[in-house]
Amino acid sequence: MNDMSIMDVTGRRVWDSRGRPTVEVTVTLADGATGRAIAPAGASMGSGEAVDLRDGGDSFGGYDVRRALAAVNGEIDAALEGADAGDQDAVDAVLIALDGTPNKSRLGGNATVATSMAVAHAAAAADGVPLWRRLGGMRAHTLPLPEIQIFGGGAHAGRRVDVQDFMVIATGAADYEQTLDWTARVYLAAGRLMADQGKLQGVADEGGFWPVFDNNEDALDMLVRSIEAAGLTPGDEVSISLDIAASEFGKAGQYRLGLEDRSLDSDALSEMLVGWVDRYPIVSVEDPLGEDDEAGLVAFTNAVGHRIQIIGDDYLVTNADRVRRGIAQGACNSVLVKPNQAGTMTEAKAAFDAAMGAG
Repeated sequence: MNDMSIMDVTGRRVWDSRGRPTVEVTVTLADGATGRAIAPAGASMGSGEAVDLRDGGDSFGGYDVRRALAAVNGEIDAALEGADAGDQDAVDAVLIALDGTPNKSRLGGNATVATSMAVAHAAAAADGVPLWRRLGGMRAHTLPLPEIQIFGGGAHAGRRVDVQDFMVIATGAADYEQTLDWTARVYLAAGRLMADQGKLQGVADEGGFWPVFDNNEDALDMLVRSIEAAGLTPGDEVSISLDIAASEFGKAGQYRLGLEDRSLDSDALSEMLVGWVDRYPIVSVEDPLGEDDEAGLVAFTNAVGHRIQIIGDDYLVTNADRVRRGIAQGACNSVLVKPNQAGTMTEAKAAFDAAMGAG
């Protein structure tokens, strides 16, 4: 039997896809197996997420992570020495207790999640199995259908459009390979159409095009045209998914659409989005109202939740208690699971299990 005792935890600074510093952790076990993981960070974040600890000041625009790295190489390394990497719950319990705050603000959620994920990778390596098999066991036999950004807006593209992500889902594809094939065709078609019409100004930070539109709905029209130009059928073979990220442009039930120079209350924004669902092949909407607008989320879900997927991200922040509340309130019907929002793998799985338990 492999000795999965943790011998060493080492943190280092690496660079994420936006060119910002982040935390990478390597965990080494007594049997020589290693695991490595990098803490991700979103451009837009819910207020209830685990804290992505940054140094502030002048270095790298305040984004440096030396405090989080000090925690990994100091307290976390010492606390986990000799711990069993095969017992993820116990390892994460040590991290949670060591931090001692409800939002990982002392050690940093970036320090704890990178460590937690690295431990999971190390345990999988020790067992000689892929990470997905160790985490999912026999249940892990399918890949999720990817949602891929075609147009970027909001925090991903300098707020050029208010909606953060205009994405496509290959709902009619036979397998994962075909989903990527069709999505690539739509992406290339969108680029050509945008360039031909002079509406292309670059690429947003998640790879989607940075558009020049007169209003937010123009992006939906262009997305439908792009699907058709790719030789595919909107709503049958390829459908639309939106991440509104409404918390980025609204608070307390009041929303400001900068592109269109108008303000909407919760009911008006919901009415606009319901209209989009009626007119376009939209199958998924993430964060349609703000994280603090639970009544608005409930109303929107009551209106279209029987027809489409409504995802709680900023509202639920991969928190099991929030997921249970969201289910009870009827404020959404799906959860986006992000380990970095929770701060450890165990807490992320608790949110996942709460959602699965509710169907």
